[in-house]
Amino acid sequence: MVGGRWRVSSRVELRLDRPRIVAILNVTPDSFSDGGRHLDAAAAAGAAWRMFDEGADVIDVGGESTRPGSTRVSPEEQIRRVVPVVRAIRALPGAAGAVAMSVDTTHASVARAALDGGVDAINDVSAGEEDGGMLALAAERGAGIILMHRLTRPEQDSFSDRYARAPGYGDVVREVGEYLSGRAGAALGAGVACESVALDPGLGFGKSVEQNLELIRRTREISDLGYAVVSGVSRKSFVGRVSLGRDSAPAERLAGSLAMSVAHLAAGARVFRVHDVREHREALAAAWAVLPDVRDVPSSGEGAA
Repeated sequence: MVGGRWRVSSRVELRLDRPRIVAILNVTPDSFSDGGRHLDAAAAAGAAWRMFDEGADVIDVGGESTRPGSTRVSPEEQIRRVVPVVRAIRALPGAAGAVAMSVDTTHASVARAALDGGVDAINDVSAGEEDGGMLALAAERGAGIILMHRLTRPEQDSFSDRYARAPGYGDVVREVGEYLSGRAGAALGAGVACESVALDPGLGFGKSVEQNLELIRRTREISDLGYAVVSGVSRKSFVGRVSLGRDSAPAERLAGSLAMSVAHLAAGARVFRVHDVREHREALAAAWAVLPDVRDVPSSGEGAA
């Protein structure tokens, strides 16, 4: 790789000289894998600290499920769920400066409240389109932002292995890349620094099993845009369909998730949003040590101006 980095905030910058891990902490009752597990703020803070101790670089706190068919949650309810958890994490002994956090939301009001509470970055699965104030907020606060591609909103979507007909792309990689390039341009136009932008191809969001695999195979076409590429394969239905060859529960998909994450690393992804932190840290560290060409993929702001 060539000097890549992702600026999470004015105080945190992640050099992409190794794989970086964003740990998923959903404070929701209905997320597809960990829904209902972290509803109490103190318990959620304890889980976050364990994730940090296991090797997470960023804890991604979300108050609304984005699984296919999920029910929308108001910004007020998201704030009620997320902000006490963020504050509880910040209040942990030793956590004030050590733990980096992001908030998973499409609402600028939620992001602002979470930033006020202590998060560093914004993870927006609508790439700043659902709320026109999101990109300006990221610029105002110097926050890192993950911009994700999705074909439709989650409540209108299906699991990747359950489409009656595959979503209609001509070339899924080209179309996703063009969309993300445009949204990155919009972020820069709003005043977000290029090194603060990371791009997520949205695996599992409006893509069939094969379309997800093609996005992984051809990730270099997205990393060539010059930004850090985020991988989000963890426990998703297409992973189970490929690794197990059948319907599966999220808890059955660890081995497949590790293999897909390693493949995505080799293809150019550098930031990995995962449920199983220790297992991913170990697998990705081993792959990073062995794969001969993996460090030659440019990332994060190089040539993105």
